[in-house]
Amino acid sequence: MRGVIFDGTRVRVVTDLEVREPGPGEVRVAIAAAGLCHSDLSVVDGTIPFPVPVVLGHEGAGIVEAVGVGVTHVAPGDHVALSTLAHCGTCPDCDRGRPTMCRHAIGRPGRPFCHDGLPVHQFAANSAFAERTVVKAVQAVRVPDDVPLPSAALIGCGVLTGVGAVLNRARVDRGDSVLVIGTGGVGLNVLQGARLAGALRIVAVDANPAKEEVARRFGATDFLTSMEGVRDVLPTGADHAFECVGRVELIRQAVDALDRHGQAILLGVPPATAEASFRVSSLYLDKSVLGCRYGSSRPQRDIVLYAELYRRGRLLLDELVTRTYPVEDFEKAAADARTGRVARAVLTF
Repeated sequence: MRGVIFDGTRVRVVTDLEVREPGPGEVRVAIAAAGLCHSDLSVVDGTIPFPVPVVLGHEGAGIVEAVGVGVTHVAPGDHVALSTLAHCGTCPDCDRGRPTMCRHAIGRPGRPFCHDGLPVHQFAANSAFAERTVVKAVQAVRVPDDVPLPSAALIGCGVLTGVGAVLNRARVDRGDSVLVIGTGGVGLNVLQGARLAGALRIVAVDANPAKEEVARRFGATDFLTSMEGVRDVLPTGADHAFECVGRVELIRQAVDALDRHGQAILLGVPPATAEASFRVSSLYLDKSVLGCRYGSSRPQRDIVLYAELYRRGRLLLDELVTRTYPVEDFEKAAADARTGRVARAVLTF
């Protein structure tokens, strides 16, 4: 079968990738579509360290082909969106409703694939850039058949991360002011999360003026091409500032842009050793800096919710799919994603 492998030096689209059968508590999914997220590119450029060789991809949707012993919530033929969260469901964090904090879901990559007779790692417990993948049952969430699979794929990362950060982590309230720095795939979902939450002023900042139209479509009430004009729009500062780029200087600017009792939520991924700085005294007016993993999501609940909001016309998904590419055109899709020519490139099989 076809798949996208990174061997530590280069990315290849291979045609002879193999995946094992699902074991107990696992599901094999035939991938129909997978979004190309910057986290995939960050593995390639070294920003996110990961063992190699690895099958890339972590934002996918497809059709269940087979289930292992004990799996009852999905069956062959079901349409599913996949999460990256292979949480155990039994540890104290899972029991408290915090599956993103499950220690069994972080830093333990499996190797269900084989290529040239050698095992290949699975990225983010998912590896959606393959015609078939095997995931834990808890990662496969059924979605209605009338949700297009290229759109459903984007729920599994960009939507869970962006909308989830607004609703679950920041808990934006009606009438709040929101600043969103960076309007890529995650930033656009922060914008529509803020819209869903009832934020009154939603300010998008992106250096590319061509992104204004789509930012406003997703919920921005104001659009700026630099941080310099933020105080003109929000004179006392923002209640919530989301950094969606992953640059330490923007983290500092997000903190500086906060109003009293404001909070900066960090969603962008800088290099693993990056350090940010800010004036400690600036936090004494009850300001906060919040990390956020995967939108603090509970995928089995949230994916179902977002799919239903899409069906009711309240959540935008189709508009995120700027362009689809056959998997063989991975390099073209990656180039367009890197340059910002697309909000989300989607690979299809």
